[in-house]
Amino acid sequence: MRIIFDIYRILIIFLVLLGLVFIVGTIYGVFFLPNPPGLVQAEGLPNNTQNNVQNNLLGQTFTGIGLLRVTTVDPEPGIVVLFVLFTYFPEDKAFSEELALRVKDFREIIVSYIGSFSLIDLQNQGEEIIKTELLHRFNAILRLGQIETLYFSDFMIVG
Repeated sequence: MRIIFDIYRILIIFLVLLGLVFIVGTIYGVFFLPNPPGLVQAEGLPNNTQNNVQNNLLGQTFTGIGLLRVTTVDPEPGIVVLFVLFTYFPEDKAFSEELALRVKDFREIIVSYIGSFSLIDLQNQGEEIIKTELLHRFNAILRLGQIETLYFSDFMIVG
């Protein structure tokens, strides 16, 4: 019985000493080290502040909708291939989350709008009118912000 009691005493003393080492080490690292070990400050690298400011002013490009292939209403359907993108500000977390949640809705809007035209109608309408109408429809479902401009990185009408 005496041996078990001595083992427990040794284990308790060991745990107390280990706890003290952690506490003293943390205090020393926080208050007395200028840079914690493992944190290396980069010297001689270009200052990215101007790039960050420019990105904040221009925003980021939202490409979550992806590449879509939409069939037209022609008897022999044509295909419209388009990739829709726009800028947004990721700092606006609520609007960024809304955009991510609305990707499926954006795709459905594009498919229903583009898919309601024939090839000739789409060619006569032109890209700018299509962008304007899609922008209007996107903004109609958004509640926490608005998209300013839509861009097509790909827009092909294949007949």
